[in-house]
Amino acid sequence: MTEIADRYRRLSGAFADRIDAVKSDQWDGTTPSCPEWTVRDLVGHVVQTQAMFEGFVGREIGDVPDVATDPLGAWNASRAVVQRDLDDPATAQAEFEGMLGTQSFERAVDRFLNTDLILHGWDLAHATAQVETIAEADLDHVRSMMEGLADKMRGPGAFGDEVVPAQDADEQTKLLNYLGRRP
Repeated sequence: MTEIADRYRRLSGAFADRIDAVKSDQWDGTTPSCPEWTVRDLVGHVVQTQAMFEGFVGREIGDVPDVATDPLGAWNASRAVVQRDLDDPATAQAEFEGMLGTQSFERAVDRFLNTDLILHGWDLAHATAQVETIAEADLDHVRSMMEGLADKMRGPGAFGDEVVPAQDADEQTKLLNYLGRRP
């Protein structure tokens, strides 16, 4: 197993825990970074993104439960496929041509999916009154993965306009503000 596979395991497990903690009356609430999305839409987006990255290397997630009726089941089924592929060294090294040139499945998962799990984990926590703290190592990961890339991704469906943080803002708030989020 690699550091990337381990990071995905930890982050996808934390995301599952956050899904599991959503109360039944919170699924139709809005999310902070995409107000047009409900909490259920956010989870659906994250599930679909796992499938999209599998598709980049010619693989499929397969049948997963419907997010509309079983968001946690849909998440657990999709993350299991990605984890299986990360845990297999040959599968993890499958390459594809993407917006950043040739990259391995494993590297793309680390740059995009792991970053998504951190950011959308915060979105999910914020929208459902859960603990919103992002670990320092995860803040560092997002910073390093988005360096030079975040500005290219601003716009609908990605990052909003940068928000100027308060002068006394902590590092988490500064990073979230940079990525268009308002804690």
